[in-house]
Amino acid sequence: MKKIIFMTLLMVFGLAFSVPVSMAGETVGEYIDDSTITAQVNAAIVKDPDAHYFKIDVTTTQGDVVLTGFVNSTETEERLVTKIKEIRGVKSVKSLLKVEEKQKEKED
Repeated sequence: MKKIIFMTLLMVFGLAFSVPVSMAGETVGEYIDDSTITAQVNAAIVKDPDAHYFKIDVTTTQGDVVLTGFVNSTETEERLVTKIKEIRGVKSVKSLLKVEEKQKEKED
């Protein structure tokens, strides 16, 4: 009798995990989690010809991406935001990046 109950429980749990779960209209296979988005955003930053020199922190919460740190120009910031918006699963991008102009060192 215990074996029958055990097998029934296994079948119920097995079916529960094999049925697609809906998350805001997405199936489990389509759902992109925040850590995946963050990794893709970091990859886009590293690939950028200007931004990879700067410290940029990425925070992703339910598909909403927030960028903090520094860039060398507003053009770099705009380029990054545009690239990040194209990443699958990104709902919004908020840039708190500050433009850090390089200061020339005085040679004495």
